[in-house]
Amino acid sequence: MSIPATQRALLLHKESTPYVVGEAAVHHPGPEEVLVKIMACALNPIDHAVVNPPYTQLFIKSWPYISGYDGSGVVVEVGSQVTNVKEGDKVLFPGGSNPQELSATFKQYAVIPAYLTAIIPDNITFEQAASIPLALATDIIVLYNQSPAPENLSLGLKPFWEPEGATAYAGTPAFIIGGASSLGQYAIQFAKLAGHNPIITTASLHNTPLLTSFGATHVVDRTLPKEEILAQVSKITEGNPLKFAFVAVPHDPEPCRLGRDALAPGGALAIVLPSPDRVPADVANPGDGKRVGYVFGSFRLPYTKELGIATYTRLTGWLEKGLLKPNPVEVLPNGLAGIPEGLERIKANKVSGKKLVARPQETP
Repeated sequence: MSIPATQRALLLHKESTPYVVGEAAVHHPGPEEVLVKIMACALNPIDHAVVNPPYTQLFIKSWPYISGYDGSGVVVEVGSQVTNVKEGDKVLFPGGSNPQELSATFKQYAVIPAYLTAIIPDNITFEQAASIPLALATDIIVLYNQSPAPENLSLGLKPFWEPEGATAYAGTPAFIIGGASSLGQYAIQFAKLAGHNPIITTASLHNTPLLTSFGATHVVDRTLPKEEILAQVSKITEGNPLKFAFVAVPHDPEPCRLGRDALAPGGALAIVLPSPDRVPADVANPGDGKRVGYVFGSFRLPYTKELGIATYTRLTGWLEKGLLKPNPVEVLPNGLAGIPEGLERIKANKVSGKKLVARPQETP
């Protein structure tokens, strides 16, 4: 396949300005990398947050900046040491930024570490596949990372794919706050795979059919007052202690407090933020022997790479067997040019129960 020297990309030229479509170089892979022609990329809240401080300073090392953390496409070039995929394979992969934005997905080609690619089975489309990587990594790391890591980064639960993890939590209740979010949808599915029962989630009630299809046994109206939600959770669990809660919508402190208060003494609370200083002190230090796990959702770190390999070697099988289902998706028009409007919808909380996806190859 002929590989162009340049590509269409969505560029941010400086902080607090709009993304614009422009040109960027196409890079070739190193020995352990692959070059992927991106057929679909998904949008995430970080893509609009990074435009403004403080995230600009945290994430952007050089200008122009290219974002995009979820992708799928076709392998068009492989490094000399790559053995797990070949040219022509359809793959999904996590994007991400670095000084050259080689792996970012808001463009037409990306260079990806081969260990972070998974073959897309025939029952999954490119668009569905692109909904998976970032949410998958975030949820799996905050729940199951066993490697030595900075304090509180992961609850360190037994992975459901290991023999002990398949039975360790069987029959114990789980509470997923924000089940209709991308993170929440995968958290529900992981709770089911780990054997939790009942699996209770908060969401807008119109999302009930979707969330029960993923494994939720009860959907509680997220707009109810906290005390009423807690009363419903207690009734559903029939007095059994709730030892596990997951906050998939952490940027508002109240869902974090809801998870804390729902837990029995000694329970574990997963929050998809990177550190305790991102939540109120009364959540970071909940008392009653409760512990809180945080996450930086990347499989590229020294203490997450092993978990990333374990995940991506199994991911194709999970999807093929229907053990893991992708988010419902909405395809945006005009390729990369449609992304800014989609990000505005996410920022305004006008997206529910689905992932917004663009097709970079359709960019005007």
